Parts: sequence; C-alpha cells; structure tokens
Amino acid sequence: MSDKKFTEQFDLIDEHIEALEENNKTKDSKSLDSLVTEASLICRELLTLYASAYDKELPDSDDLLVLFKAFVKGDTSLTAVRDNVRELVYYRNCLIEDRYDALPQNPEKMALHTIRHIYLYLRSRADQEDLLG
Repeated sequence: MSDKKFTEQFDLIDEHIEALEENNKTKDSKSLDSLVTEASLICRELLTLYASAYDKELPDSDDLLVLFKAFVKGDTSLTAVRDNVRELVYYRNCLIEDRYDALPQNPEKMALHTIRHIYLYLRSRADQEDLLG
C-alpha cells in the first residue's frame, strides 16, 4: 500500500470518528449499542490498517480480543492499546448482559474517547515510523 493511500485511510477514519463525536452532541445521537458496534468496527479497521503496513495478516474475526492477540504478536510494544480494546469489549459485554448499571457515567462519550485514543496512538506511531506520506 502506498504511503498516500495509507495516510488517506487514517484521514477517513479520523473523519468518521469526528462525525460520531459531533453526532453524540445532538439529541439525535446514536444509541449506545449502535455506537459501541461502530467503535468496535473502527477499532478493527485501525488494527487492520496499521498491521497492513507491516504485511501482517490478521484473522477475519469479529472478536476484538482475538484480533488484538494477532495484532501484537511479534511486537509487544503494541500492547499500549490493549486497555482501550478491552474497554470496548467490556462495553459490548455489559450491553449483551443487560448490565447498564456496570457502565461508566456517559458511556457514549467514553466509547468515543476510547476509539479516539486508539486512533491517536496508532496514527502518531505510524507518523514516528515514517509510514505516512
């Protein structure tokens, strides 16, 4: 993948997150379930995009923890995003188990902060590694 295409994909993900953040400020914001699903998909996209720069293939799995395990294999410094990935999984599990009481205050905002953290870490790391065009 060219540096330009790689950078463009990061930019598109950033725009997607920004749109979710703006939408969350309105009364017509997405439901928590929808937001966590979308954040999880963005997380998967980020991990896959970053891994592609190193020709690392990740499994085709909806389980973020399975994906994360393959993502960090061979480079343990990538575990810096582990807690953020686990947080998204935790939100999903709370929703599945109908345990809204176990969620943090304003979980929509927290889910958005979580995906933003993953984005910023991987984007800055890609920049430091001269992967961006």
